[in-house]
Amino acid sequence: MPTITRDLLVDDVMRRWPAAIRVFLDFGFLCVGCPIGCFHTIDDACREHHSDPEAFMAALLKTAPQAAAEANPA
Repeated sequence: MPTITRDLLVDDVMRRWPAAIRVFLDFGFLCVGCPIGCFHTIDDACREHHSDPEAFMAALLKTAPQAAAEANPA
């Protein structure tokens, strides 16, 4: 099963795991619809938004199993 890593592009994460969009919004990232999202990695976004990448990744990884289940219902 694929997982979210810090080197993935923001746009790819939001497309692959739509539930992760809530995490971006909760952390105050205005990445949804941003044209830079297809160029910035998660690390880039954390740096730009002055956010702790470890805390952000922990929140994203909590959503990944839920998002994968939503994309592939049994």
